[in-house]
Amino acid sequence: MKRLLIIGSVCCIFYPAWCIAQKNNPSLVDKYANRGTKALYRNLQNLTGKHILFGHQHATEYGHGWQNIDDKSDVQLVTGSHPAVIGADFSGITNTRLPDSVTDKLKESLRKTIAATYNRGGITTVAWHFSNPLSGGGFNWNDSVSVPAVKFLIPGGSSHQQYKNILKIIASFAASVKGNDGQPVPMIFRPYHEFDGNWFWWGKSHCTREEFITLWQFTVGYLRDSLGVHNFIYAFSPDCLFSSEATYLERYPGNEWVDILGMDDYADFGRNGRYDTAAGIQKLKIITALAEKNNKLAAFTETGLESIPDTAWWTGVLLKALKTPSVKLCYVLVWRNDARSATHFYAPFPGQLSVPDFLLFYNDPFTWFEKDLPAMYK
Repeated sequence: MKRLLIIGSVCCIFYPAWCIAQKNNPSLVDKYANRGTKALYRNLQNLTGKHILFGHQHATEYGHGWQNIDDKSDVQLVTGSHPAVIGADFSGITNTRLPDSVTDKLKESLRKTIAATYNRGGITTVAWHFSNPLSGGGFNWNDSVSVPAVKFLIPGGSSHQQYKNILKIIASFAASVKGNDGQPVPMIFRPYHEFDGNWFWWGKSHCTREEFITLWQFTVGYLRDSLGVHNFIYAFSPDCLFSSEATYLERYPGNEWVDILGMDDYADFGRNGRYDTAAGIQKLKIITALAEKNNKLAAFTETGLESIPDTAWWTGVLLKALKTPSVKLCYVLVWRNDARSATHFYAPFPGQLSVPDFLLFYNDPFTWFEKDLPAMYK
């Protein structure tokens, strides 16, 4: 009895501290995630609030006026370092309308890009501009041709098996991407982004809340539990159409299905010359608070200013927002630099007007690029 009392007293003393420790150490929704994926998530959590990682979509695949050149990025040309986070996309490899010969080449190219990022110590986040498998129109919603496919893809839907076969493509690819150490490369997977808008076929007007949540839960569960994908961190990212925690969570699938709470926001940060940075910052505060409350990480999953006409945008707008008290994010990602368009770019390249300000952004101790990263997978 005396021993039991002693044990009980020790538990009473240490259990609250243990609970706090668990609350402050978010765990992945995949309890069987491989070692590198767990380490990446833990290291992202450890740097949150101290630094923020800078990311750029398709940074090493192509840039302003170039494409398919190994170990090159516009960001590196300007700063000497690649972005810490590089965005990729599963769009091409899951488009079943393409010939196998085409998708095989796309897989090989994407595999090479992701593995190279990992081998350098960088991080990959993968979006999914999923071409509608049931109709034309691609990933965008087109009133004349698009089919509201979500209800047909979820369990019980007439095309559910077709969707499972597409997820098998992703699973096979995820298993095939390995680093020089022979390990499957961890990736932040960000499916069905900007679902609160209507521009994608999975958007708010094209499926019910329940259908979207079922789609998300099935996607994560099937990849994780049935197909054995254990190198994904799952990011949830609506557009910036929310104004409160309740509206952000309207289509949230639940804590057991999400690792990172994100937001895509161009509209508040200068799109079409419109600035409402106070509103954008408030939304970043909302996702930060929700992440802390639900033991998750938070990220600014997409933003940017097309053509970057504001020469002080990096420090005067973006960095100020990222440094705002009560905003704690692990990374920020700006959109791509098109290889052909003279105006569709979101990161500077040599000679672009915002380069001097971007170098101030780069040299700020708060921002981290690939060269700044510690061993993120250990």
